Amino acid sequence: MPKFLHTADWQMGRAFSRFETEDGAALVEARFEAIEKIARLANEHQCDAVLVAGDVFDAQTVADRTIRRVFNATGAFRGPWVMLPGNHDAALAESVWTRAQRLGAVPDNVHAALEPGVINLEPQGLAILCAPLTQRNTYSDLTEAFSTWETPERLIRVGLAHGSVQGVLSDDIDSANPISPNRAEAARLDYLALGDWHGTRQIDGRTWYSGTPEPERFRNNSAGYALIVDVPGPGALPQVTPLETGRYQWHQWRETLTVESDLDQLLERLGELPEPSVVDLRLEGAITLAGEERLTNALSVAEARFRSIQCDRSGLQLAPTDDDVAALKADGYVGEVIEHLRSHQQDDDAEAARDALAILAGLLKDRKQETSE
Repeated sequence: MPKFLHTADWQMGRAFSRFETEDGAALVEARFEAIEKIARLANEHQCDAVLVAGDVFDAQTVADRTIRRVFNATGAFRGPWVMLPGNHDAALAESVWTRAQRLGAVPDNVHAALEPGVINLEPQGLAILCAPLTQRNTYSDLTEAFSTWETPERLIRVGLAHGSVQGVLSDDIDSANPISPNRAEAARLDYLALGDWHGTRQIDGRTWYSGTPEPERFRNNSAGYALIVDVPGPGALPQVTPLETGRYQWHQWRETLTVESDLDQLLERLGELPEPSVVDLRLEGAITLAGEERLTNALSVAEARFRSIQCDRSGLQLAPTDDDVAALKADGYVGEVIEHLRSHQQDDDAEAARDALAILAGLLKDRKQETSE
């Protein structure tokens, strides 16, 4: 019986401007690699089709080159692809989809579901009920029409939609496009393939979000997967298997350093992360000069090891111990400056005072080393 791959939210053309140029380019490239991996997985698992539940593109204005590269990346799987417009690439009268067609970029085996209706894949035993978005936001449930659409009894009924399952998902999902939580049952669907929630999530036995195949934000929601869906027969409960597709792991940590062991644990956790990591770190609390040196060295190592690491230390105060100050041999006027900077880390110019203290400590340490040589 039919087996297909469910994916969504590719967001091709997305820019990663918050990252360094090299890192941003690598993150963009990873999304193309994810499509290529999806095509390989569809072949390896002998899938009959690949269904993309919306947001193939991140915007209507993506470059022509991006459009061509997206469809080129699907080339390894020669079976049918059904691609649904989502809220980012809605099927407007003039859209990224109509431009792709004019470019001649859409392969013959790719079905762009630009209008509501059923795409019957007779040889594959599938009837795909499609609810494309024709504008960025709608306030009625476009999947309601599924209940009125008839399909051949011998074909598996699969719904393809993009939006928010009402009463199940959080309010911060990308779009307001509502979907009834009992749509699969009401429309007699064997499976409902959804997009818009960027993590893999099961709603019920027949309804799943696949999530984005390559993580693109700091949110712990099981992104980086595609779903292999095996339906034994009409009316039978589908067997759904998540397969990992993501290359990079995204981690966002908010840490407060109070005692030395807090820093020890933080550096240990950093050391355990795999190389293909994207890390966003914000530190608060206090750290000694010796701890600051350890942290700086560890971050330098991490910058060379990870895909990206960004660390905000503006909320982290330098708290030199008496031993720190004694080791710097900062007496007289220099010692007074250190005490002045220490006391001003609570003021409005706390970040400047912290940076100045760190620079001064570094200069004193360098001078001490030169003297001893």
